[in-house]
This record gives sequence, structure tokens and C-alpha cells, in this order.
Amino acid sequence: MKLSVVIPVYNEERTLAELVRRVLATPYEKELIIVDDCSSDGSARILTELAARHPEVRVVRHEKNRGKGAALATGLAHFSGDVVLIQDADLEYDPADYPALLRPLEEGHADVVYGSRFLGGPFGRVHLYHHYLGNRLLTTLSNLFTNLNLTDMETCYKVFKADVARRLDLKSQCFAVEPEITAKVARMGVRVYEVPIRYAGRDYAAGKKIRPRDGVAAVWAIVRWSLFP
Repeated sequence: MKLSVVIPVYNEERTLAELVRRVLATPYEKELIIVDDCSSDGSARILTELAARHPEVRVVRHEKNRGKGAALATGLAHFSGDVVLIQDADLEYDPADYPALLRPLEEGHADVVYGSRFLGGPFGRVHLYHHYLGNRLLTTLSNLFTNLNLTDMETCYKVFKADVARRLDLKSQCFAVEPEITAKVARMGVRVYEVPIRYAGRDYAAGKKIRPRDGVAAVWAIVRWSLFP
């Protein structure tokens, strides 16, 4: 099984090299498709150096900043593996969880796996109650529309068989891509599993990018992709 890890990047110079090191250390045949969404810090330089040292690393760059959804769409247009895993570059999510995420696929139970921060992983940072509450509200609203019983729709860790990933055809440019993915997966009628993951959330001072307006966009995306696909 070849694993394609799609990593959207925007101004992550502080964590990027360490994240790539951790992903490369996982025990899988893999490719890293890193989409630089027109970073204005040193991320582009770091990615050039990483690609030169590691043949598994492939870098695609946007000429202007387009958002996480657009970066994921670009990454999904370039993968060649049997399984696709979405990974953020900020170290909130730990590649040490890859074995747990991939197990339902390897054992033939699942077509899609979500890594849940709310199922009781080995650890999770105590962090930002309003952010937690927003996540739970958006997950509940998404579940009402999709009839999936997810605990964490907004999680970064989403893993797909290749044929599912190719059918997603993502249109959302921003963080609204998470409910879009979930609505489209629900409409496919594929087997969806959740597994607990560890989570080390960062705060806004450390570079967290999601804002209240992204929650409003997510609500619209839940309605739009559920009712008007």
C-alpha cells in the first residue's frame, strides 16, 4: 500500500521541517505532496531544501494565496498512492497516529477514516473552550444533514481510499472544505470509520489561523453541499 500524504502549507516556517521529518519517519511507502499556498515567510525556501534532500517530497506552489480548500484540491490532483491522508503542517496532529488511522483501511473495514480529537486519544491539550464548542456545534449540524454519527467533522485527519479521493472534486477555497468533504463522502455511501487521535492544539499567538468567520462559512457549506450538491 502506497500512502499519499497531502500537506497544505501557509506560513509554517517554524514547524514545517519537523513535521516533514515526522511524516518521513512513519513506516510506509509514501509520497508527500506539499502545496505551498503562496507563503510569505520562509516556508518556500524550506520546502525547496526538503524536496532536494528527500525524493519522497513533491512541492507544488500557488502563485497567490487561495485558501486551505484550494490547496487540498491541488494536492488531490497530484497524488499517485493507494490511500490519501490529509496532514496539517502545524504539529497539532501527530504522524505517530498513522498506524491507528490506517488500520481500518488495511483490515478492509473502511473506505474513509476520520481521526477524532473527542474520542479519548492518549492525550490532548486542554485548550480554548469556545473553539471546542464551535467544533462540536458544527459537527452536530453536519450530522443532522448527512446522517453520519461523527464526533469530529472538522478534524484535519481524514484518510481516503484513492477512488474516494478522486471523486471528491473539491470546490471550497477556505476552511469550509471540511464540511464539503464530509457531505460528499456521505452522499457516496462509503464506509466511514473514526479512530481516536492525540491533539496538541496551538493558540492564535502561536499561529492558529481559523477565525469566527470561518465558522459562518462552515455553516453555509454544510447547508450548501448537503442540499444543493
